[in-house]
Amino acid sequence: MGQFNFIKLDIEGLYVIESKCFGDNRGYFMETYNYEDFNQSLSRKGVLRGLHFQIKHPQGKLVRVLKGEVYDVAVDIRPGSKTFGKWHGEYLSAENKRQFYIPEGFAHGF
Repeated sequence: MGQFNFIKLDIEGLYVIESKCFGDNRGYFMETYNYEDFNQSLSRKGVLRGLHFQIKHPQGKLVRVLKGEVYDVAVDIRPGSKTFGKWHGEYLSAENKRQFYIPEGFAHGF
């Protein structure tokens, strides 16, 4: 956990994650995730991916941007949650290197 700064947001379970970045004149290195298996998606400029979620096999998501910028949105759809229906949007970019953690029970779009 020493490589990451977890910023808790107003909706329980949502976090912005900042990674320590070690750079020099050759470029940079930063640990963004340390698990054996993860997925990645790529969108072209101007693409809007609508809100989506899983019912049978819910999953949390860790979102980051390798090139360009996105506006990423999470909506709380957990029945009985104090923040049901509330949403949070976050700008993620290759420049700011921020990550957005979205747990199970949220609709997600970017």
